[in-house]
Formats: sequence, C-alpha cells, structure tokens
Amino acid sequence: MASGEQLPAIKGAKVLMVGAGGIGCELLKTLALSGFQDIHIIDMDTIEVSNLNRQFLFRQSHVGQSKAKVARDAVLRFRPQISITPYHANVKDSNFNVDFFKQFSVVLNGLDNLDARRHVNRLCLAADVPLVESGTTGFLGQVTVHIKGQTECYECQPKPAPKTYPVCTITSTPSKFVHCIVWAKDLLFAKLFGDKNQDNDLNVRSNDTTTSSDHSEDIFERRKDEDIQQYANRIYDHVFGHNIQTALSNEETWKNRNKPRPIYVKDVLSDEPIQQNGNADKMLDNDNLSSLSAMAFLGLKNPQDIWSLKENSRVFFAALKLFFSKRQKEIGNLTFDKDDPLAVEFVTAAANIRATSFNIPLHSLFEAKGIAGNIVHAVATTNAIIAGLIVIEAIKVLQNDTKSCRMTYCLEHPSRKMLLMPVEPFEPNKSCYVCSETPLLLEVNTHRAKLRDLVEKIVTSKLGMSLPLITHGSSLLYEVGDDLEEDMVANYAANLEKVLSELPYAITGGTIITVEDLQQELVCNINIKHREEFDEEKEPDGMVLHGWTPAPAAENNKDATDNNGASTSSTSKSAPDVMEDDDELLIIETGIETIPAGGKKRKLSDVSNSDTAVDEKRSKKIPEQPENNGDVFVMLDDGNDDISERVSQ
Repeated sequence: MASGEQLPAIKGAKVLMVGAGGIGCELLKTLALSGFQDIHIIDMDTIEVSNLNRQFLFRQSHVGQSKAKVARDAVLRFRPQISITPYHANVKDSNFNVDFFKQFSVVLNGLDNLDARRHVNRLCLAADVPLVESGTTGFLGQVTVHIKGQTECYECQPKPAPKTYPVCTITSTPSKFVHCIVWAKDLLFAKLFGDKNQDNDLNVRSNDTTTSSDHSEDIFERRKDEDIQQYANRIYDHVFGHNIQTALSNEETWKNRNKPRPIYVKDVLSDEPIQQNGNADKMLDNDNLSSLSAMAFLGLKNPQDIWSLKENSRVFFAALKLFFSKRQKEIGNLTFDKDDPLAVEFVTAAANIRATSFNIPLHSLFEAKGIAGNIVHAVATTNAIIAGLIVIEAIKVLQNDTKSCRMTYCLEHPSRKMLLMPVEPFEPNKSCYVCSETPLLLEVNTHRAKLRDLVEKIVTSKLGMSLPLITHGSSLLYEVGDDLEEDMVANYAANLEKVLSELPYAITGGTIITVEDLQQELVCNINIKHREEFDEEKEPDGMVLHGWTPAPAAENNKDATDNNGASTSSTSKSAPDVMEDDDELLIIETGIETIPAGGKKRKLSDVSNSDTAVDEKRSKKIPEQPENNGDVFVMLDDGNDDISERVSQ
C-alpha cells in the first residue's frame, strides 16, 4: 500500500494500462494493491496454455478467453471495491483516439511490439498524457518515463533493428544453428507443407545441369506411384545430399570455409526400419491431431536431449509420415507454428541434419523451439520487478514530482553491488520528427517511384502511420479512412499507381509534402530531393529517408546486404519485423541500452570498450552482460515471451 501522502494522488488517478500479459498481470495486481481505484486495460489477445506459467491471473479454464477481461475478474476477487474497465480490442482501433487518451492521468505500457508502442507514444504526446514504458527479456528489464516537453519521447532514440540473413547464407553457407533453423522453417517446411506455388530457393538447384534426369522435375512433387517412405527418402537425399553435393562443385565458395558433408539416407539408416514405440498404433488411430508427436511415435521422451544424426533422421521421417498420413487435408496450407509439436519436431530434426552437414553444433528440441519461435526464456520475477518500478514512476508522475523520475534498468548481474540501475531521463531530442516536428528529407527518383512506394516503404513502414493523409500544399493526394466516398477511394487508388512526378500535383525535387496521421495527430513535413540512381544492395527501397534514424544493423557481416538491418527485399530473410502476437520478439544482438556521459545511448557491447568518465548525476554505466554464443534474443516486449509450454505433451 502506498504512503499517506501518496494516497490522494493515487486514489484520484485514472490509469490506462495497455497490455495484460507477462508484465500486465503483475502490473494490474500491483496497481490494485497500491490503492489505485480506476484502472482501464486494453489487450487484444486471448489466453493460451503457454501463458499460464507466468501470467498468474490466468488458469487452465481461461484458455481462449480475453486476457483483459479475465485479468479484471481475477483482481476484483481480492479488490472488489475498485473499478477496472477491460477492452478486448486493438489499441490502434479508431475509438482509442486522442480524446480517449485525454481522460487518463497516466498511461502504462506493457506492450509486445514496436508498432503499437510508437502508436501509443504519439497518442500520449497529442493528448499531453505522461507515458511509462517498460520491457523485459529474461533477467533484463527496463522502465522509462516520457513526459511531453520535459523528457525524450519513446521515438527520440533509434530502436534496435531486426536481424536479417541473406538468402545466400541460409541456402548455401550457414555458419550458425539459427541459419539452419531459418532454412528448415522458412524454406523446407514451407515447401513441403505450405503453398506449393510460393517462391522458394530450396530446389533452385534442381534445374542445374546434371546427368541425372531425376533432377529436371520439381523434386517436391509426390509421384502417383510413390508411397510416403519413398517420397521421404527422395526429399531427404535431395536436400541433405544432392544439394550439398552440387554446392561443393563451386570450389571458390569453399576456399576460406569448411566444406559441408553430403548426407544420404543409406549412410545414416541403411535399410533398417524406423523403430516405433508400442503406443504408435494407438497414436495413428487417434483423431486428436494436436496430440500427434514424432517423439512419442519413436519413444523419445526428453525434449532437452540432443539427438544424434540417426535420431534426427528418424524424427524427420516420422514427422513427415504423420503429416502426410494424419494431416493430409492441411498439406498445402500449413505455416510454421511454434505451438504445433509436430511442426517443431520436424524443423528441429531438419535443422540438426543440416547442421551436421556444415559441422555446426546440434541443439535440443527445447533449444530449437526457442530459436524457431524467436523466444527468450521468461522470468516471472523480472516481470514482477518491472511492474513494481512502473508503479513507482507512475506515482511520481501523479504527484508532479517529475524531477525524481528515473529510467531504471534491471540487470542480470550486480554492478556496484546493485541489480537496479537508475538513470536520469534525457531532454527531448531536438531532431526527433515525432515530438520536435523536425522536417525530414527524402531522396527519391521522382520519375520512377510511385506514390504506392512512398506510402508503403516510408509512410507506413518507417514512419509507422496507421491512417495516413498526404498533401502537397493545399492539394490532397492520398487518404485512408472508413468514411470516404467511393469516388474519392477510387481517385486515391489511382494516384497510388502513378509516378510521383506525374501526380495531379506533381512531386518533384524541391517539393515539400505533408504527411499526417489523424488518429495519432502526428504531422510530418518531408522535403523531396530528386536522385537518379540507388545502390540496389545498400538501398533496396530505391529511396533514402534522412532525419529518421534506424538503429545500425545488428550484425556487420561482409556477406550481408541489409538496409540498416531492416531490409524487406528478397535478398534477405528476417525475423518478424513487427510483432503482433503476444509472444514474439525481434532477433537482435543487444537490446538494453546504456547511457554514457555525452548523452548518447549505447548498447551493452559498446560499454566494455569505453573509458569515458561517467557523470554520476547525469548517468550510470551498465555493465556488459556475459557474452552469449550466437545470437542474443532481446525483447521489445512486455515480458510475454513464450517458452513456457512444455514440448513433451
């Protein structure tokens, strides 16, 4: 319970919580126990089994129900006298506009995606309502305070960009297990069980000149006279044997790399049949598709065991057989789902077989599921700590004690005998286009680029606008909305397909356009600079936006061709760019930031190499976390990373 001097501010406050997941459950409980009387919650998600190990307000009987509504009911059982209003909806819905936000004393974010965070940040700025942001990943966490005109807004500093992997690395020269996972999930699984007509680089080698006529056809098409085992053998030999063998013919590729080893069925399993456990027949007779498991079929029990090449091959064949024998109707429409045990087993086995070829250490099913689902192990205690810190900062804001507000970092290992590191908030960034309305500069070939390119690649993707309106002077070029007349919709659709310089009010070099989001009440001026040529590898969008500064690429790989780590071109495979689901996050190298004396934020990896003196009043140095082999999965998240569901069902 709060102290006596804090209670008036707390009891008179009207609080908006956005997110009722990992942090949200802890936050709602802490708010209720601290004396808050009027709480509103927005969350669009429903409860899943995998949430139950850390989102303690939920039970098995709640699976499938609204998180916001169940959280409300759970807290009212021990605080029946308070008011909690749940909204099972998307915070980006039009009814959650600036006027809606203006009714609140403070907004507390427990979100799990960058897009929604930016949206809430802009609404809070427009409504002049303080925002307390938060995020956790494993043992790490942070809480930041954003007050219009007094502190930097959420978008004043660049956010970590998603990790991308060039297709050539995935298909030809993997060096990390995550490369094998991406190959197994996004290429092999998609090719076997997804849309057969989708573009896929997996069997591109099938058309190579070869003496074998078998490879002139689409290898993934099952022949009419072929049983499942024959089909599986042919797929196995093609992707793990023939493709590797063909890749070895390019000697230049392997001058400075270890050569991979082709693997064929006969080398691993010979002619021995797949050994199944005694309950396999019962499994095949069971119509409950969610219980299908290659592990159970083979009698494998521990998901944390690392399977041998032979065991991985058996799981590969068993999973493929179960898909084609028991889930035939789904073939052609399947997409990888981290909550589908059979899909995870197949991807794990395929990734491990490929890893064996390239001499990459193998991983357990438990580890592979974490990588395939972009998952960090959740730590409920971290969520509870961060929720407590959110409430502490919210109370300071409500008491107008903004001078005492702190950005607080939760560390995994003590620094100066502290696990919680407070940092004084920074002033607004004068070059921030969101809170300082600084004009942006766009370099673009106005004779080639269409208005659609501008809208998709800049306005929605980079500027994060949901309902954009684009004007040139007093002329309206494009608008999105449900209340538009049909002729206006047709007119704007026609404009999308026109080259910029050929629009009714032409956009050329020297033009200034205004981009506005009516819902977010955000206005941006963009100066247009005509430019003829762009580097297709370094500038795949065919346009460059200045003044909007993305984070540097997560990995400086000489083979990488990403655009500041955020390319959406066909030259790279990336982790999810915008996280819509409750339990997804970005793959990046580091995430928790550290603030040196100069006022510029840096990543943890930068700190250990710096001898810069730190101004104790202005900032604290956060120690570098222990190095992790491979990629570090860091959350722009609400603590809802989904690793809890046991794989062995």
